[in-house]
Amino acid sequence: MPVRSLNKRVKISPELPAIPTKRYFTIGEVSQLCDVAPHILRYWEQEFPPLKPSKRRGNRRYYQRQDVVLIRTIRSLLYEEGYTISGARQRLGSGGINDPIERAVSLRDLRRELEQVLDLLD
Repeated sequence: MPVRSLNKRVKISPELPAIPTKRYFTIGEVSQLCDVAPHILRYWEQEFPPLKPSKRRGNRRYYQRQDVVLIRTIRSLLYEEGYTISGARQRLGSGGINDPIERAVSLRDLRRELEQVLDLLD
């Protein structure tokens, strides 16, 4: 599928990979799963208070599944819907479990995982 581009630096791929069934993810894994550079993820940690990965040995970040879903939601708000950082922060603050964007991202991920299970069963 073709890759759309908002400008020369930000590329938006239409399909993100399914989130594996792991408990913790490194920043490199999250970077690949969300198609966002690691330095952007570190910046978003400062800008979005709900995004708080746990830190362990040597200050290494370990993200959980809900962090990956949140990052994908932030990415969608910023890159696909055109929100600013402050607008995305407000949107995330106003939305909860009933937020349509978060629900759509979760359902899309669930569908991909179920399709992978079906492929394994075939």
